[in-house]
Amino acid sequence: MGDIIPFKKPSPVDKHKGKTLCRSGFHKWQVVKEKRFDVKQGKLVTVYKCARCGEQKVELK
Repeated sequence: MGDIIPFKKPSPVDKHKGKTLCRSGFHKWQVVKEKRFDVKQGKLVTVYKCARCGEQKVELK
């Protein structure tokens, strides 16, 4: 016979882990190093991406 695998429903704490801070405006910003130059504006930019939720923001230099 095969092994029995117990399926566990995720608890509300595990389901929303890390998302409550982002909803309150406390993102964990990290610099994305692939994009450094905006071709349309012709300026250097810094792209930040949140490690928790994936939201991006752009800052001109």
